[in-house]
Amino acid sequence: MSEASEPATGEQAEPENPHAEVVRRLATAMLRTAVWPGVATVGLGAIVATVLVGVPGLVGALIGGFVAFGSSLLTIWLMRFSGGMNPQFVMVIALGGYVGKMLVLLVVMTLLGGIDVIHRESLAFTMLATVMVWAGAEVVAFKRTKIPTIVPSN
Repeated sequence: MSEASEPATGEQAEPENPHAEVVRRLATAMLRTAVWPGVATVGLGAIVATVLVGVPGLVGALIGGFVAFGSSLLTIWLMRFSGGMNPQFVMVIALGGYVGKMLVLLVVMTLLGGIDVIHRESLAFTMLATVMVWAGAEVVAFKRTKIPTIVPSN
């Protein structure tokens, strides 16, 4: 009985959502465009913090850059993960991911704020700069990537 429900040879059971490939291609372009500016921002933040504050500034800047990088990579992963889903689910995942990232950033800043080895402002400014540069690079990638805004169904 299971043979009757299986597709015949050469046929595919169900075509993939046409939006999935577009979203994954955009996620790849965003990642490729944002990684090196993000690395440069963390490096510049670490250098400036070290010159102005010393070792605590370096430690704070590196932790801030690491957390910002992780947050930005999570956005790319969420795009890839949810790309083929129903658009309503994609919105729920996007908003949930945003709220989750903001909570993680708040917890990191709160927990690390009282540690003497970490300069809090270096952490905060490097984190902020990295997230902003990454987001700007994502916008540039979105504008450069030739993707249809509306994908017509067959």
